[in-house]
Amino acid sequence: MESDNYMYFNMETFIVTLHQLWFKMTQTLFYLSGVDDQTCNRVIYTDRSICAFKGSSVDISCTYSSFETIRSKVWFSPERSHQWQSPSQPEDLSEDSQFAGRVQVLESERGRSTLRITDLTESDSAQYHFKFTTRSFEWRSSLPGTTLTVTALQVQVTRITVHQSDTEAELKCHSSCSPAGRLSYVWFKNGQKVRGVETSSFKGRVYPGDITSCALKGHENYGSPPVYAPKLPSVSVSPSAEIVEGSSVTLTCSSDANPAANYTWYKKNGGPDLQPLSKEPQLVFSSIQSSDSGEYYCTAENELGRRTTDYIYINVTCE
Repeated sequence: MESDNYMYFNMETFIVTLHQLWFKMTQTLFYLSGVDDQTCNRVIYTDRSICAFKGSSVDISCTYSSFETIRSKVWFSPERSHQWQSPSQPEDLSEDSQFAGRVQVLESERGRSTLRITDLTESDSAQYHFKFTTRSFEWRSSLPGTTLTVTALQVQVTRITVHQSDTEAELKCHSSCSPAGRLSYVWFKNGQKVRGVETSSFKGRVYPGDITSCALKGHENYGSPPVYAPKLPSVSVSPSAEIVEGSSVTLTCSSDANPAANYTWYKKNGGPDLQPLSKEPQLVFSSIQSSDSGEYYCTAENELGRRTTDYIYINVTCE
């Protein structure tokens, strides 16, 4: 009899424990899905985060349900609240001027909504939420919606070989996104499409003056910033007046280049092995001496090439 009671007690405890465990699991699922367990209203986002290229399109989806008949549905972005008439009342993205002509809301099946944004710009990076309204209430999940990150394409340059008149390099079109599926790319050189190349990278020879960029096929208007070797550097001297021994003098070298140029300063001394005076854009003499008089020049160099300035003569006079 005692054994029967003991077994009954343990079975009852086991059932209670299972019930508690099921309740906790249900609460966890409700939380992850954005479900209100009191009313069975829910919004479940398909993706918590999406990364997309500038100029491409994106679909942001969710499923939703309610115990009441839904009268209206709206996609909105909390980051656009400064545009709303009332900060506490989200407004439809389709009525936002930033998204004019670029937003569609698709209902492929009952209880599923998709926000499609085309011609993405970096300013579209934000959180996107969905809400619905019934006869008696408005409902939206208290959980974060889908976070969209839009990134621009960049050309990454890896130098392979430097020749006398050109540079052999590998160019790679990339962004911080890791897109799913196979994408086709378009490469441009000096404003013309590079034929036969639709991959994210290619190897080729780059000549002084060449300008190269990339884009996603079909979105050529949203190409990467162009890359090019340094243009002929310019040199300035400060102060520009007569240079007196003991004064402070700064020589500055600058060049338009992408990737940014690295600078090196030299003094002409007739020797075969020139030692660099500085590897910064500026060559600074805190107290210049007459022995510093002479001809100076700088080089500007990046992965695509190197350019050298003409000589500039510095004449230091005694007081």
